[in-house]
Amino acid sequence: MSDLNSSARAYTEFAKGIWKENPVFVQVLGMCPMLAVTNTAINAVAMGAATLFVLVGSSFLVSLLRNYIPKQVRISTYIVIIATFVTVIDYVLKAAAPEVHRDLGAFIALIVVNCLILGRQEAFASRNTVKMAVADALGMSAGFAFALLCLGGVREILGSGSLFGISLFGPNFEPWVVMILPPGGFIMLGLILFFFSWLEQRARDRRARAALEGGA
Repeated sequence: MSDLNSSARAYTEFAKGIWKENPVFVQVLGMCPMLAVTNTAINAVAMGAATLFVLVGSSFLVSLLRNYIPKQVRISTYIVIIATFVTVIDYVLKAAAPEVHRDLGAFIALIVVNCLILGRQEAFASRNTVKMAVADALGMSAGFAFALLCLGGVREILGSGSLFGISLFGPNFEPWVVMILPPGGFIMLGLILFFFSWLEQRARDRRARAALEGGA
């Protein structure tokens, strides 16, 4: 029974990061890479994968060592751990996908200061078991990658007429060049945040109506 409860809680921690507590659409975290590297879907997937690697690895290590890290130096320790994983993924990307690494530029190194990464170490990984910390990290990073892909996919389709480099509309399509420029990132992010806020409001209204009908 305890194993079932533990698995159920781990699933809950995983699922919340994808939708209920999505780091971008709900918590509005990680806006810098969200706006800077999502001019193509490939860049969005690469940044999402890099963030997943760093967040899961650092959460695992912080949770594993949480009882041995002095409180006075915990933030410094978390940053060192995060920086180690960032260095690993930086070199892996540079060797395996140099073009993507060049496109992402300094934003791979800036994962170190992504408030999503450090925030999950302080708020969750340092206070929970390894299993829960990894489940939380997987959910949050999956939610972050989902948000990146939503924005990157739409911007590439409208701004280049392609998706993952594959042409969708043929040579007669007139691309919205603004969508692959910084202003396009702000515009599209605002529209996506508005859409998800509308969906959440509708869900709250349905719950309120159901509660009123149940009370009646």
